[in-house]
Amino acid sequence: MQITVRSAADADLSTIIGLYERAEAEQTAKKPIWALTDGLDESFEDSLKAALAADESWISIGCIDGTPVGFIWATIEPMLRRAGGERTGRIRLVYTDPDARGVGVGHAMLESMMGVLRSRGIRHFDAPVGPGQRLTKNFFEGHEFAARSIIMYHADEDDA
Repeated sequence: MQITVRSAADADLSTIIGLYERAEAEQTAKKPIWALTDGLDESFEDSLKAALAADESWISIGCIDGTPVGFIWATIEPMLRRAGGERTGRIRLVYTDPDARGVGVGHAMLESMMGVLRSRGIRHFDAPVGPGQRLTKNFFEGHEFAARSIIMYHADEDDA
């Protein structure tokens, strides 16, 4: 088994959309609000085209024996002015098909993407992880990430 990571291109849009749709289904089964706050806006194709075209945005695809089984999307975000111009590399989305988990695809994608970000001077990294996502939390902790924030959420009931 050969694990590879490559930069995504416009020709990969349908592959990334398919992977994203599986990621969204998995996430919204646990937390329905995920698709409205943390996922891609509609249309997925337009959102991904914009991500591929943006100057400080990168998408990579993880493959096993040449077959795409995951993707990772990262951006560079400014920190507060008091950080003296420092910026954060934000892992916005990372997904590996369930059948391809536990063999190193996610690790390879994360290491590759952090290399891309480091090559642009980034030293700080964020990766949002939802509540109840113990395996994802453990994955990032295994790469020396630590929790620094929890976002609390509340929705009022409809008065219908």
